[in-house]
Amino acid sequence: VCLVGAAGFGLWLVRGRQVEWRTRVQVGTPFHQTPVFTDLMTYLVLNPSWTVPPGILRNETLPATRRDPGYLERNRMTVVAGDGSAVDPATVDWEAAARGRFSYQIRQEPGPENALGRVKFMFPNPHMVYLHDTPSKALFQRADRAASHGCIRVEGPLTLAEMLLEEDPAWTRGRIDRALASGVTTTVNLPRPLTVMLLYWTAEATAEGAVHFRRALYGRDAALLAHLDEPYRASPPQGAGEALRRP
Repeated sequence: VCLVGAAGFGLWLVRGRQVEWRTRVQVGTPFHQTPVFTDLMTYLVLNPSWTVPPGILRNETLPATRRDPGYLERNRMTVVAGDGSAVDPATVDWEAAARGRFSYQIRQEPGPENALGRVKFMFPNPHMVYLHDTPSKALFQRADRAASHGCIRVEGPLTLAEMLLEEDPAWTRGRIDRALASGVTTTVNLPRPLTVMLLYWTAEATAEGAVHFRRALYGRDAALLAHLDEPYRASPPQGAGEALRRP
């Protein structure tokens, strides 16, 4: 199990009942909160490209491109048509794009400054959230690491990649390093799917009985406490009463 605690900015790789590895992470800001859900990680990508998500494209990338004609080239970004072909940015009507008429995607090519870094860990989900490397490594030194648009940026991602692939003798750390050095985008299936749990808690008890409290990063505690203070109301599953009346 790969367990992420958003309020504590931590990731734990747990096998059996043992924590085999832990590291620091960056999570979503209060405005771009990391969601809570469970899914299965099935593959990772070395030297990933990054297709700018619709929200970031609309609110950040398109306005930046309109203000600064050199923005795309400086950030190794390509305008991409629906058939996957590259489009010359000079042919795009950026004024119309600013008004919501933009029929292309923008892709950041693989490289050291790619927003996903050198590796991403994929568990496809409707939130478009996953684990990945980051060029913003200095942010790991902060106590408050709420810095992303919702994805989880992992400190030491190549160690995590090596551990997840250790059951596949073809993917040694040496081969991972050679694949990264090639600059070619490479998809690697995990030997077995891994459960990923993205969770949020602000209090935890240690084995010694001490309780540690985290800052309520997303301000969810008040609503939870309000629900806990409400009178208990039993809600039997639909049809349960009818089933009980059957002879």
